[in-house]
Amino acid sequence: MVQGFDPTLILWLNLIGTFVFGLSGGLAAIKARLDLFGVLVLALVVALAGGITRDLLIGTPPATFRDWRYLAAAGAAGLVTFAARFLLERIWNVIQVLDAAGLALFCVTGAAKAIEFRLGPAQAIILGAITAIGGGMLRDVLIRQVPTVLRHDLYAVPALAGAAVLAAAHGAGTNSEAYPLIGFAVCFATRIIGLRYNIQLPGSASQRRLQSAKDAESLHADHQRDERDQREAD
Repeated sequence: MVQGFDPTLILWLNLIGTFVFGLSGGLAAIKARLDLFGVLVLALVVALAGGITRDLLIGTPPATFRDWRYLAAAGAAGLVTFAARFLLERIWNVIQVLDAAGLALFCVTGAAKAIEFRLGPAQAIILGAITAIGGGMLRDVLIRQVPTVLRHDLYAVPALAGAAVLAAAHGAGTNSEAYPLIGFAVCFATRIIGLRYNIQLPGSASQRRLQSAKDAESLHADHQRDERDQREAD
C-alpha cells in the first residue's frame, strides 16, 4: 500500500496499468504470429508476472489471485489487441507513453509493498523493478528473444531509479506522500526522455552494429507482414 493515498485510487491505477501492460504483451504476441490463445497468454504474462514474482519473493499470496479484476483487465487487453491490432499500431506512440506511466506506477507500488513487509532499501529497489519489468522479461523469453531490458532502451534503469526514491525516503525515516509522486515522476520522465532521444546504455561497437542490423531486419519483416495481413484482410 502506498501511504497517504486512497486505496481505491491505487487499485484503479493498478488496473489501468495492468491493462496497458497487457496491450504491449498482446502486440508482441501478434508480431510473433501467435494465435488468440498465445495473445492472451502473453498479455497475462506481461501484465501480471512482475507482481506475482514480487509477492512470491516476499512470501505473500499474489494479489492477482485474490482479486479477479486484475485477471479481467489483462484478459481484456489481450482480446482488444487481437481485435484491434491495426488501430493500436497506429497509436503506438500513445501506448508507449501509457506504458511509461505503468512502469512508473508499478515500480513505486512494488517498492512500497516491499517496505510494507519491512524489507530493506536494496530489496525494496529490486522488488520495485521486478514488479515493473518482470513481465516484459518473461514475455521476451517466451518468444525466444533476449529480454529487451538487457539489450537496449532505458527501461530497467528508470524503474530502479523510481523505486530508489521511495526506498531512500523510507531509509531516511520520511513517509511523506510526496515521495511516491517524486519516484513516479523520476521513472516516467527518465523513460520518456530515453524514448524521445533514443538514449541507450553503453554497449560494444560490434553489439551496436549487430543490433542495428537486427532492428532493420525486424522492421522490414514487420512491414512485409503488415502488407500481407492487409491484403488478406481486403
